Amino acid sequence: MDNATGTSNRLQFEFASAGRVLFGCGVRAELPAMARAFGRRPLVVTGRNYRRAATVLEMLSAAGLQPVRYAVGQEPEVATVRQGLGLARQEQCDFVIGFGGGSALDTAKAIAGLLPQSGEIEEHLEVVGPGRPLPRPGVPWVAVPTTAGTGAEVTRNAVLAVPEQRVKVSFRSPFLVARVALVDPELTMDCPPEVTAAAGLDALTQLLEAWVSPRATFLTDALCAEGLPRVARSLQRAWADGRDVAAREDMALAALLSGWALSNAGLGAVHGFAGPVGGLLPIPHGVVCGALLVPVTERNVRALRERAPDHPALQRYARAAQWLTGRARAQPEDGVAWLRELTRALQIPRLSQFGFTAELVPEVVHRAARANSMKTNPIALTPDELTGALMAAL
Repeated sequence: MDNATGTSNRLQFEFASAGRVLFGCGVRAELPAMARAFGRRPLVVTGRNYRRAATVLEMLSAAGLQPVRYAVGQEPEVATVRQGLGLARQEQCDFVIGFGGGSALDTAKAIAGLLPQSGEIEEHLEVVGPGRPLPRPGVPWVAVPTTAGTGAEVTRNAVLAVPEQRVKVSFRSPFLVARVALVDPELTMDCPPEVTAAAGLDALTQLLEAWVSPRATFLTDALCAEGLPRVARSLQRAWADGRDVAAREDMALAALLSGWALSNAGLGAVHGFAGPVGGLLPIPHGVVCGALLVPVTERNVRALRERAPDHPALQRYARAAQWLTGRARAQPEDGVAWLRELTRALQIPRLSQFGFTAELVPEVVHRAARANSMKTNPIALTPDELTGALMAAL
């Protein structure tokens, strides 16, 4: 059996990743030398906190580069990318560096992909546009994550909000993959507890959903098998003590592994919901994942037991539960209980705290049905099951 569906096929797979990955405490010092190989005038996309990026900008300037900073203050919208694209063209930037969390990295990869193109970004968006492929490669970009969550440093899509249609959609292309991903766990040590929790639960969700995906392969299985135990032992430690280097290292690696896994195996219903929910209300992506992880996993396990008791995904949920709980005989329901206790301990807010109401549930269920991630959920959930998961997260 070579994938999560249990089908027996001849070995065939594709594995997408950044061109080069450097991981380890202190590897940020390699950035100036790497950057010089791509040009002289980078657009440096950062989060809103200038102080976190100041050292990197100084390093680049000292190396003879002429960095142009573009700050992203929230999860990116199409307009965020369009504005950054205009700045990069005005300043004649020849490559892009993303320094920050998933928002900065997604903005950076979108700008890099579009910089040499002549068309509009809307042409390449899924759901709200035709999703046309980019006709040619973008300019090089370098990913430097400062949170441990999205794995955006090695993925080939950028998630962008379209406020006028109240939805989040993907801009996807092989040309969006970073030339270099530089992952330094020390850069995550200043993340506040709430960011650590939300980002870490995003990574955990990505690993678990990729693990039970019908598109899982032996390569993505290996990534998830390495990542899930690291999250289990280190997420709560990193949340409680941001200076715990070993915990930060575990979480940075788990996030990287989750990015590789989702790029190659797909995700599931939690992420199928995340786009519609985040498009309707400004709820941080990791918070949405944290709020929905238990309700969706619980319903997946229940649906599998009731409608497909021999489905190999049940065995996979059991194995995941064993990694999470540390108990050799743990069952899928034990994993759900462990996830529930973790989200409580990390103080993940409920969706209702951001204005999400029961009245929005039917619209989200309808929109989520079109999401790519729903196609790789281990079992098709009924509208009632999807509704129940959302109601449980209120």
